[in-house]
Amino acid sequence: MKTYYYVHTGHRIGLDRFRRATTIVRELQKDIEITLLCSDFRIASEAKSFGIKTSVGVDVVRNIPYIAHHGDKIIFDSDEANPIMLEDMEQFFSSFIHLKENEIVVDDKYFVNEPKTIKKVLFFGDDDYEKDLEKHLDFFDGLDLDLQLGFYYFLDYEDMLKKRFKNYHEFEDYDEMITKTDILVTSSPQAVLENLSAGGRPIYIQREDYTRGFRAIFEKLNIPIVDNYNKKLFFELFETLPERNYGQIGKNSDKLIKFIKDSLNL
Repeated sequence: MKTYYYVHTGHRIGLDRFRRATTIVRELQKDIEITLLCSDFRIASEAKSFGIKTSVGVDVVRNIPYIAHHGDKIIFDSDEANPIMLEDMEQFFSSFIHLKENEIVVDDKYFVNEPKTIKKVLFFGDDDYEKDLEKHLDFFDGLDLDLQLGFYYFLDYEDMLKKRFKNYHEFEDYDEMITKTDILVTSSPQAVLENLSAGGRPIYIQREDYTRGFRAIFEKLNIPIVDNYNKKLFFELFETLPERNYGQIGKNSDKLIKFIKDSLNL
């Protein structure tokens, strides 16, 4: 009997769920053998750099039964499956845990008090298949933002973006950027939570192609949200940011890890 963690990720949806998944899997693999299944072969091949011992690309969710066997255990971090598919998976696996999209999991490594030596950074996301950032570059003009590069950017597109920003941070510098940035402008819900945990002041840009599932959580945490690339609101937020009192999230990964272990009878 084997244990798997399947995460929906890829060049059209980014790495938010993947980053959360690696936090969970790193903890679980301390006690058990667990395989991370990714719906993208490229990030599956890079998972070792995130501390994952075993990872496999499965391309599409329906390929999972070709790798797993009846009676195995799985943590399912995806909203792809319809109710019938979910029922089939519950019958196929001896233990089946379905994680919600807006489940908050932040790695303990982000709960640090690093000096905020990086003033302002734009992290549009790990994915930009339609080159939406290029379409909205004028929205960010005049704020002197650094650029955090994403994972799935095309080479020619990445080169163009590097020329448009005075300073930029490579994909490999993500963790350092998160902990040392004061103001993070981002469309990544996971980056918002990580920067907030590190004492930063994130501003969430709601992309049209991204989930809206974190909005209620961000509102409770008093995290500013910008819709429809409203530039007037965006610039007003920067002016009023010193008076904004952000909420805080505590270290919570241990609770979820314990829940998962108990559910898997580990």
